[in-house]
Amino acid sequence: MDIRFARPVHPGEMLREEFMIPLGLTAGRVARDIGVPRTRIERLVREETALTVDTALRLARYFRMSDGYWVNMQGLYDINMLHNDAAYQARVNEIVPLVGRDREDAAA
Repeated sequence: MDIRFARPVHPGEMLREEFMIPLGLTAGRVARDIGVPRTRIERLVREETALTVDTALRLARYFRMSDGYWVNMQGLYDINMLHNDAAYQARVNEIVPLVGRDREDAAA
């Protein structure tokens, strides 16, 4: 059985599909209203860049949401992308957890 999960949702996709399109907002309007360069919002909604904490807090204020909403969305996206990266997972799996090691090995 092959189990497939939905791909991680980029914060820019969420901003574009759930906020900007339904509300008829342009990248220029959002950028102007929250005080950031238009290109920052354009790159974000094209999913070319990550959401910064600064932009996340501005969007939270703009849409009257909790400070953590956008920050958490970016964090979850990043985690899911790394979980889907086989090369990254191989490197992480080489790490020997501290718990379970004997005391002398852990002190080295």
